Amino acid sequence: MSTPDPTAGTLAHRGTAPGTEPDGNDAFAELLAAARAIAEHAYAPYSHFRVGAAALTDDGRLVRGCNVENAGYGVTLCAECGLISELVATGGGRLARFVCVGGDEHLPGDAREVVMPCGRCRQLLSEHAADDLVILTPEGPRSMEQVLPQAFGPADLRA
Repeated sequence: MSTPDPTAGTLAHRGTAPGTEPDGNDAFAELLAAARAIAEHAYAPYSHFRVGAAALTDDGRLVRGCNVENAGYGVTLCAECGLISELVATGGGRLARFVCVGGDEHLPGDAREVVMPCGRCRQLLSEHAADDLVILTPEGPRSMEQVLPQAFGPADLRA
């Protein structure tokens, strides 16, 4: 399976300028900025690790989310949970491009690095992914199948 072209799709229509990311992730520059900005709003009094997520939908909308911790650790919400809630609340659709960033609360916002979604969040993303979803990972752009092979989905409930 080949890696999807991260420059394909609607980001090009939004005027992303070439050369904005030194690692060649030009198609994700706008999403990286959005994820880093929303991470500043994270509620992380326990881990002090702020996470922001941003995605572009198949119809061109930007959706975002940040982590919201809780004293009862099991009910903490990952940034991806907020992003999926915003996706559904704003009309649904499918995710076409996705990135998640994180780092210590004392880091300047533009210093937050790309991080991988946890397994639970990969499952959430899979449920709402376009067929050609591209996820920016610390190792570069990857397909949903590459970050969650053989994902359990709605079709498995009908089997």
